Amino acid sequence: MINRRRDVRREFTGAPVDQAVLHRVLAAAHAAPSVGLTQPWDFVLVRDRTTRAAFREHVEIKREEFAGSLPEERAERFAKIRIEGILESSLGVVVTYDANRGAPNVLGRHSIAGLYSVCLAIQNLWLAATAEDMGLGWVSFYDEEFLTGLLGIPDGVRPVAWLCLGPVSHFEHTPDLERHGWRKRRPLEQAVHLERWGDTAISG
Repeated sequence: MINRRRDVRREFTGAPVDQAVLHRVLAAAHAAPSVGLTQPWDFVLVRDRTTRAAFREHVEIKREEFAGSLPEERAERFAKIRIEGILESSLGVVVTYDANRGAPNVLGRHSIAGLYSVCLAIQNLWLAATAEDMGLGWVSFYDEEFLTGLLGIPDGVRPVAWLCLGPVSHFEHTPDLERHGWRKRRPLEQAVHLERWGDTAISG
């Protein structure tokens, strides 16, 4: 399931998500470990097309800002890459982080940021969606302030991710960024160190 997972953009069918399937996926996310058992996440389900269209318009503005910062060759490559499936997916799942959940006496948070717990919940959600043959795409081109206002998220709560979720026609074998030549996945042996940084731990 881990190797099958993809950041989906183009492959959404728009078909409705079965309520039981959605519940299983969200339950998997909610079962994630969290610092001090704070469970600092919430999930905002966004089906309304007007809301999603407003978010997509904002994302397109942020995309153009990023494209304008790129050198010509990278900009041409980036132009071919789809960054979202906001309107094509069945719904958006916005995952938030509440730093005050369980505060002030959060066991373990003196050294581990609670935001990491939300990332674990998102990973669980992503893998559970894949197991249900549903695609998920993480939209990262947005301003938090815009999304907070759009969804009425209260002060002190951060929108960590807008996740496009829904049935897909298929999963690509190769991630989009690799297929479009943006970056290549580096080998595991380059990421593992033995005892000290830079000492080779495993051979290829």
